[in-house]
Amino acid sequence: MKLNEIRDNAGARKDSVRVGRGIGSGLGKTAGRGQKGQKSRSGVAIKGFEGGQMPLHMRLPKRGFNKPNRAEYSEVNIGALQRAVDAGKIDAGASLDVAALQAAGLVTQPRDGVRLLGKGELSVKLNLTVAGVTKAARAAVEAAGGSVTVPAKTAAKD
Repeated sequence: MKLNEIRDNAGARKDSVRVGRGIGSGLGKTAGRGQKGQKSRSGVAIKGFEGGQMPLHMRLPKRGFNKPNRAEYSEVNIGALQRAVDAGKIDAGASLDVAALQAAGLVTQPRDGVRLLGKGELSVKLNLTVAGVTKAARAAVEAAGGSVTVPAKTAAKD
């Protein structure tokens, strides 16, 4: 096989339908758009338009606030930690921080830190240093003989 002999599988690409090319094509004259009106013409932009009535998204009351510089954490469940120990990616009794969790493949992007969640079971002693931890996760780690350290919060990100 040569590069110039490579072809797509049959039916992998569909030809675009040519509209407005005569009555015999079945899509002539109005090209499948019906008759008249804004939607039959090009450049239509009527997503939230309700014929002059106040659109739904403007009728509903606005509430809440999305903080633009909110801290975003990567989440790791204790069950995932146990699976990583069982697979030999993490040593039992080891001290783990964000870098160690990344090396083990539990965290791809640390963002503003790692938050430990309590889903799953943990049966090995681990000493963790993470940005956040739930009560259930802390209880599970301490019940297994480990410890969880949460460093003091740093200044808000710029």
